Amino acid sequence: MSRYTGPTQRINRRFGQAIFAPSKAFENKPYPPGIHGPRLRRKVSEYGLGLNEKQKLRFMYGLSEKQFRLTFARAKNERGITGETFLRMLEMRLDNVVYRLGWGRSRAAARQFVNHGHICVNGHKVDISSYRCTPGDEITICARTSSKQLATRCMEETQARVVPAWISLEADALKGVINREPTRDEAEPGINEQLIVEFYSR
Repeated sequence: MSRYTGPTQRINRRFGQAIFAPSKAFENKPYPPGIHGPRLRRKVSEYGLGLNEKQKLRFMYGLSEKQFRLTFARAKNERGITGETFLRMLEMRLDNVVYRLGWGRSRAAARQFVNHGHICVNGHKVDISSYRCTPGDEITICARTSSKQLATRCMEETQARVVPAWISLEADALKGVINREPTRDEAEPGINEQLIVEFYSR
């Protein structure tokens, strides 16, 4: 299954959570989509719980099924708690770092920003959204005027968003620095990563 590009509010209603930016459609209809949505009372199995949690996280970070599964496999091979390592790997993706810095209104917009060659890492242009950042990396906007204008406009639109403590942002210089790896509390909330670990361990 490729990356999801369909109706976003349908996904928000399906999981009862603002996975994508909420709208009036989500607020006015806080029940599952479909003709039976308002009256649907379906019992979810243990497998279904794990699948739902996996799908929620995959939609949040905008990964394809293959990318998601491969990232989990890499996390499983590293030391530490698999679920926390997995979330940390997702947070350290370049497109997510750009989103966290406020240079993208959404992760999808941040991914497009990276893919179009507007981002430099340690002085070198990187247009691979899955690039894994490491502590000490310096993320900057490329020298092109158009790149700087896009970043400045996005920062004005995302002023309310708080930059997490594991990243330092120098807004005037359009530069961010990875201070350290994020902790579990600083990763995406509302996700039970243990269910995902159990789902892939079946």
